Amino acid sequence: MVRAIFFDIDGTLLSFRTHKMAKSTIEALNTLRDKGIKLFVATGRHKSEATILDKYFSFDGYVTLNGQYCFDSEKIIYKKSINKKDIEKVVEQTKKKLYSCYFVDENELFVSHINDEVKSICDLVNVNIPKVCDSSIALDKDIYQLVVFLKKENENILFDATKELDGTRWHDAFMDVVPKGGSKKVGINKLLNHYKISSDEIMAFGDGGNDIPMLELAGIGVAMGNAKDEVKNIADYTTTDVDNDGIMNALKYFKVI
Repeated sequence: MVRAIFFDIDGTLLSFRTHKMAKSTIEALNTLRDKGIKLFVATGRHKSEATILDKYFSFDGYVTLNGQYCFDSEKIIYKKSINKKDIEKVVEQTKKKLYSCYFVDENELFVSHINDEVKSICDLVNVNIPKVCDSSIALDKDIYQLVVFLKKENENILFDATKELDGTRWHDAFMDVVPKGGSKKVGINKLLNHYKISSDEIMAFGDGGNDIPMLELAGIGVAMGNAKDEVKNIADYTTTDVDNDGIMNALKYFKVI
């Protein structure tokens, strides 16, 4: 029996083309709520950006920043920040303009400097460009995630200089960087422990590389039709894409609704 479902946002709940949630998805979420199934978001976004969903549906909880900051309507359930020494290295590199970087703390995010890649990604996910700040500000904050604008072939610039970081991608232009071992899977497990639900009792929907750990964890892992092959290859099922009722179709396929 499915007791809880976790959904990625971009490319899963929200279309990259329309930046909206499909009517069929809203219908599915309301049907699931009526059946008593817990509904959660699992995203790389900051909590302030995840609230874009509030106009469509009120979720039971959120796994944000790729598992580093998790909460429900009542309290923060889990949070883990990045090692301070690694933040020092990243600040040093951004000051040398080796790459642009978002620094994400509990309440806000800011960017070291703006370039064409930053503008392009903000347009893709339909969010405002963060404020530009001196990256040294991050030295006095707890930073839960970095968004580092390096292509895959240049990742060594970051990882050769740091010790306790992991990176994951859903786009070629940048990677989400979290404490070593961190992932959506870690955050989801914290919520499951809190609600006393086992991983065999959950479904998860996603489309990006950062969704792979949660799809592997879930009793039923569903890749969207617009997902990359690496995601489809590990999923239990590939549904239609986000613009063609992918969530509704998968829920009907597994007879959840």
